[in-house]
Amino acid sequence: MKKNIVLSIVGIIILSLILSSCGKAPTNNTASNNEEGTIANVLNVGATPEPHAGILKIVQPILEKEGVELKIVEFTDYVLPNLALNDKEIDANFFQHAPYMESFVNSHNIKLEAATKVHVEPLGLYSKKLDKIEDLKDGAKIAIPNDPTNGGRALLLLEKYGIIKLDENAGLEATENDIIDNPKNLSFIALDAPQLPVSLGDTDAAIINTNYALEANLNPLNDALILEDEDSPYANILAIRAESANDENIQKLVKALNSPEVKNFINEKYKGAIIPAF
Repeated sequence: MKKNIVLSIVGIIILSLILSSCGKAPTNNTASNNEEGTIANVLNVGATPEPHAGILKIVQPILEKEGVELKIVEFTDYVLPNLALNDKEIDANFFQHAPYMESFVNSHNIKLEAATKVHVEPLGLYSKKLDKIEDLKDGAKIAIPNDPTNGGRALLLLEKYGIIKLDENAGLEATENDIIDNPKNLSFIALDAPQLPVSLGDTDAAIINTNYALEANLNPLNDALILEDEDSPYANILAIRAESANDENIQKLVKALNSPEVKNFINEKYKGAIIPAF
């Protein structure tokens, strides 16, 4: 009888120690993990594949040292990344320049803002039929982006090289209706930006955003007939929701995107085809 009582008491003590140990373990492990730099926070950032996702991959180890896990969510168009950001499906996006974002938020009645500038992707005119811009024939067909800002940007590029002339009040979102002089009687085909490289087989030339040109193995410096220069106002930005401006993790991301590591990567990989904006 006494032996059974002793065994019962010993069992209760052992069980209590086990339960006590189980209750304390997570707290001790969490503290230990934090001290060792284990990732404690996650940032989901939307990006188009080239060059944006590539740049973010350079940023990942920088943020990891800061205790932030950067997850890259790839998009292949210019609409869904902003809608996903507005709907809080992602924490930021990196694919667009400020004029495009401003036009998008106005037309969709949402609130986004630029957290920082990162790089300039010069817009260029490409062709599979022409060797130089002087070969552009009368009545040639040129594909341009169909969104207001990049469409206007394309026309401004043509104007800069004297190919067309725009109304002086046209602004950054110029359209075909703003063309007041078209000596070569050019016709324009507005397409979704990802389709522009494909259109080279059916048009005389196409004005293509650098990210899509790179994906199509076009080198802006070698293949473009005309190209924007470093004075372009269309720097690509990190876009965020307004309420995230002071978020600690967003600030770490901003700092990492403007780091020497990113500048060196852009200069070494793209050799002037993409230009750091910081």
